[in-house]
Amino acid sequence: MAKFVVEFEYNVDRAGRQHLHPAHAENLYSLAGRGVLLLAGPLVDENAGLLVYEVGDREELQKILDDEPYVKGGIVARTRIQQWAPGKGSWITALDRSERDSGREGTH
Repeated sequence: MAKFVVEFEYNVDRAGRQHLHPAHAENLYSLAGRGVLLLAGPLVDENAGLLVYEVGDREELQKILDDEPYVKGGIVARTRIQQWAPGKGSWITALDRSERDSGREGTH
């Protein structure tokens, strides 16, 4: 599985996104429940959000992004996508321990 960091830069302020926010939040909760969305949230002092996904490949990620209500609603001015290979940090240590305890091998 590949991890991707996605940054959405918006062309409207927070108030301008409100009409799409319920659908956006529902979509993110669904993706998180399936283990596809690892983290998401607004960037402080920026008109942007950061999302971290774990998917099979870039094509799968693109399908997910194409279905994003903010994208469909035309309020994402720019999308920046980077494949990411996290390897250090307390979250990685916890993940390694969890995978060891469940008998799975680490994928990072």
